[in-house]
Amino acid sequence: MLRIPKIEGCPEYGALAGIAAQPIACNNWAAEYPYAPKATFTAAHNGTNLFLTFRVDEECTAAVVTEDNGPVWTDSAVEFFISFDDKGYYNFEFSCIGKALLGFRKTKPEVTHAGADIMQTIRRVSSLGEANFEERKGDNHWELHVTIPATAFFAHDFATLDGLKARANVYKCGDNLSKPHFLSWQPIQTGKPNFHVPEFFGDVEFE
Repeated sequence: MLRIPKIEGCPEYGALAGIAAQPIACNNWAAEYPYAPKATFTAAHNGTNLFLTFRVDEECTAAVVTEDNGPVWTDSAVEFFISFDDKGYYNFEFSCIGKALLGFRKTKPEVTHAGADIMQTIRRVSSLGEANFEERKGDNHWELHVTIPATAFFAHDFATLDGLKARANVYKCGDNLSKPHFLSWQPIQTGKPNFHVPEFFGDVEFE
């Protein structure tokens, strides 16, 4: 069980440093994809917003995707999937420069993507800035801070996040990188990389 603590106000970038980070370290398909960068996430909320900070150390980093709701998973990316009930789950996906994808789906093919009006409400601040770039190789470190308003959970009508119980998983991937990888917070038992498996989500609770 991951308890997401409640904090006051709306923190600036990096302000979640005092909250314990969770490792994104399950390399479920290591035989085929042995490379595993170091990645963590930190989560908190203030009732009306969910705050996520991702920290990554990796050897290959790219930010090619230029638009929201594009194939951000092909860049160096982090992802947060969450389900509040049996209606379906939200998949929030972010490239290392903050380009984002948001869908609500019952299964992977059954998706409704968020409109531009909702995407504009999701605040993203990256230590790498906002400009696109081709793959960089080396000892790359980056951080991404995301603010997700409760209204971004557009298939629901949450007045507050207080006390909500959910199931979630968090991922680090980079499908088109020189060293592709597919890491998760909670372990996944499938024959090939697949993050769209709510049966392997872990329990979370908003304080």
